Amino acid sequence: MSDWKKYETHEIALDQQPWYALQLFGARQKALYDHLSQQGINVFVPLQNVDFTDREGKLRHELRPVVSNLLFIKKTFDDKELPSLLEHFKGHYFVIRKERGSQEFYQIPAQQMHEFITLCNPDLLMKKYLSEEEARLKPGTRVRVHHGPLTGLTGRLVRSSGKYYLLKEIPGMAVMIKVTKWCCEEEE
Repeated sequence: MSDWKKYETHEIALDQQPWYALQLFGARQKALYDHLSQQGINVFVPLQNVDFTDREGKLRHELRPVVSNLLFIKKTFDDKELPSLLEHFKGHYFVIRKERGSQEFYQIPAQQMHEFITLCNPDLLMKKYLSEEEARLKPGTRVRVHHGPLTGLTGRLVRSSGKYYLLKEIPGMAVMIKVTKWCCEEEE
């Protein structure tokens, strides 16, 4: 699985299309990613750099998914078209809904997704990935970063292991990236 594409945030900076989160059943993430990409649909999978030792004992580096059963697709089609786009994967995915029992898909706003993709950049260090449940348990204050490389991003300022992090949540997962407390201002 070494041919994942690192998603560039400038591709969505001016776009206002929402995104869907798909939870997968089974090991078909790469196949679905490739299938949708070939159809011209923007797909995002959070990636991280992983070091591993190959069969010859050499240390290798590779981009791998952070979560093996989650991917995000940009809504460039009608909701009714989604099942036909994913026909080959019927029974192997679930589109995250607004609430339990609802038939309406949760649509992640473009700005929120842009910020999430920015924080998931595998080149940024000192970050942690969390499940939705873990993120909900983290107390924090809503802030906007006003200085530094993360200027303009919003999220919750939380503490972990004595350090401050900017926490960004979306359906299915969350990401925390180390930030200086003094670079953030509380949002109203």
